Amino acid sequence: MSAPHPLRPGEKEDKRTFLQKLAEFIHPGPDSAAELIETLAEAQDNNIIGADSRQMLEGVIRMAEMTAGDVMVPAPRMDLLDIQSSMDEILHQVIDTAHSRFPVYDGDRENIVGILLAKDLLKLQRAPELNIRALLRSPVYIPESKGLNDLLRDFRGNRNHQAIVIDEFGRVAGLITIEDVLEQIVGEIEDEFDIAEDKGDIFGLPDRSYRVSGDALIERVNDAFSVTLAGSDPDDHFETVGGLIAHEMGHVPKRGERYSLGGLDFLVLHTKGGAVKWFKVAPTKALAEE
Repeated sequence: MSAPHPLRPGEKEDKRTFLQKLAEFIHPGPDSAAELIETLAEAQDNNIIGADSRQMLEGVIRMAEMTAGDVMVPAPRMDLLDIQSSMDEILHQVIDTAHSRFPVYDGDRENIVGILLAKDLLKLQRAPELNIRALLRSPVYIPESKGLNDLLRDFRGNRNHQAIVIDEFGRVAGLITIEDVLEQIVGEIEDEFDIAEDKGDIFGLPDRSYRVSGDALIERVNDAFSVTLAGSDPDDHFETVGGLIAHEMGHVPKRGERYSLGGLDFLVLHTKGGAVKWFKVAPTKALAEE
């Protein structure tokens, strides 16, 4: 006897039992990413998965719809090295920004000639005859529209963990790293640049500037720098320097942004969860000259 409903070419056999089919009919599965995220929330409420697992799974789902342009560091905030700079200037910038890889440009910031790994600078100690150009590695270029799933696959398949993002006109739109992609899944990734809150909040830097925690109390900063930080509205009251600067700027500060207040110049070094973790702080030029 032939099967009542023979399979069509390319059609897979449905091996679900009658009870499984009945259960799925009564409780159908999610039909969209939004419904799937809601299902994960229910799973957490029912203690099937933990909060961390839910967060990562939601990150994987959302990442499938994101592109490089969504998470890149925009071109104006990219930390670039000028190949024409002196070795001392390059070393200072590498130390201050604490990155492991740097795009290097020649003349114009659009003219990126290669990628410099900070660790490669150590080679100059043993071989002074080398120059920066000899240490450069070829940059990887990707379009803004490249999906994060595809980009993560590329990063995993080669040793390049940084890419230059190009807009539709062929101009440099920004920069993206494997860390930027992974943070969409696991959240902010801490590194050796991060310091526990109980380890201090103001640190001196080699160039006579200071690294100041965004959570540092305003009174503490005032005492350390002999200044009086205050907002433009006397009715506003803030406890931390990060909260004060964000309010005065009128938006959530981004890495690389600068702001001057109360005789101090603030450079945003590191952010997490919409708040500034670290500033680089130095007296304004006028105050320093006095």
